[in-house]
Amino acid sequence: MYWINFLHLYQPPTMERETVERAAKESYKFIVETLEAHPDFRVTVNICGTLTEQLDKYGYIDIIKRIKRLVRKKQVELASSAAFHPFFPLLPEEEITYQIFTNDAINKKYFGKIYKPAGFFIPEMAYSKKAAKIISNLGYKWTILDDIHLGGKLGNVNYNKGYIIKGTHLKTLFRKRRISKCYVPEEILKMMRNGEMPRHLITATDGELYGHHHSDDRGHLKKLLDSKKVETITVSDFFKKTKTWEEVEPINASWETTEKDLKNGEPYILWNNSRNKIQQKLWSLAKLALKTTDNHVNDINYGWARDHLNKGLASCTFWWASGRDFSDSFGPISWSPDEIEKGANELIRSIRSLDKASRTTKIKGEKLYIQIKKMIWEQHWKYYWKK
Repeated sequence: MYWINFLHLYQPPTMERETVERAAKESYKFIVETLEAHPDFRVTVNICGTLTEQLDKYGYIDIIKRIKRLVRKKQVELASSAAFHPFFPLLPEEEITYQIFTNDAINKKYFGKIYKPAGFFIPEMAYSKKAAKIISNLGYKWTILDDIHLGGKLGNVNYNKGYIIKGTHLKTLFRKRRISKCYVPEEILKMMRNGEMPRHLITATDGELYGHHHSDDRGHLKKLLDSKKVETITVSDFFKKTKTWEEVEPINASWETTEKDLKNGEPYILWNNSRNKIQQKLWSLAKLALKTTDNHVNDINYGWARDHLNKGLASCTFWWASGRDFSDSFGPISWSPDEIEKGANELIRSIRSLDKASRTTKIKGEKLYIQIKKMIWEQHWKYYWKK
């Protein structure tokens, strides 16, 4: 069996140092050490630019250097993404392009000439035709999606062939969600014991699954890599060996979208639920901050405003307001008043920072910000406290 394993490495730009360091020690170091100990182990990885900067800032530049060596050995294939992990479907084209350019500029600074990503990871796999066209026009060759993107139902994918997104030059492959939502090495070992060995298995997970969200005390990954029944290959390797192709039109969805969400017309419900008043107010503030910042690129404080905006637009701001229970996949209930407030703080600070923004705009932003804070804490104490 060929295992195509995609790892998405990211920490929110507002994340506390302690959490980033834990992920670095428990996950990123674990992944690097496992690769170094198993020269035949190959993965495709994207590291969001904000995490690359955090690793340097907090004294973990050695992890970047070790990944560089693994890239040179062709064990690691690097893919691109958006620098600060924003939610593409609700952003204008100019902001999507800015986030991509910034991501590649940061990673080229640290990885040098070996950083030549052919592929692209859309944050949250939040696919839209707009995003696909931008990514294709910027010269990327492929992207990775969830199996629900193919026809709106899980289980429609033929994993033995490649797909091309209609209207673009982008190749794509679809991860198998059921396996990706588990601890993948443990699940593959179960498949092996049960004689369920497909020719290709495509998984895509947060890199933090390995070691950070799941400690792997029983050594499932090592056992899998020591097996001769599984060969790991990169995404680009998969495309090189693929002979059968099909043109498709993926549907708008994310890697967490359910069939029920699609039936209800809510493909991005975790980040933009039409009935979630906090999320809707957050998006109003985000759009005001984005418009105001873009209208004042010559402002003396533009750099500060842009920095705050980058942090506030991270998808986590909106995800933590969704309130969905992820205990079945190594996660919590997606509700954190502190994390939501962090994002709202950054968004209003981007407006406050601008010297030339009008008084009217600043007051409008402050009113939205106050409404959001009130709603967050009322919701927390009335419903989520002690849950």
